[in-house]
Amino acid sequence: MATVQTLDEIRRTLEKHIGKKILLKANKGRKQVITKEGILEKVYPSVFVVKLDDADCGYPRISYSYADLLTSNVKLQVFRDQKDLRIS
Repeated sequence: MATVQTLDEIRRTLEKHIGKKILLKANKGRKQVITKEGILEKVYPSVFVVKLDDADCGYPRISYSYADLLTSNVKLQVFRDQKDLRIS
């Protein structure tokens, strides 16, 4: 089971990348995976918020918990200087 320290480490790692462009892949169940690009906008104690580049999808922002990253339901790649850094 995930400890509070593990989730805090994930939060601290994401705080370093606020304002950077990311690629988000989320498992929605039943073999449905969404892939979106956006900017890591905010980091809160329990969730993080991504401002999506694709305004046509009907919602400008999306949020996930750190537990989603820990369980690999959500995967992030942070783009930095033409290279991407895998967070999870």
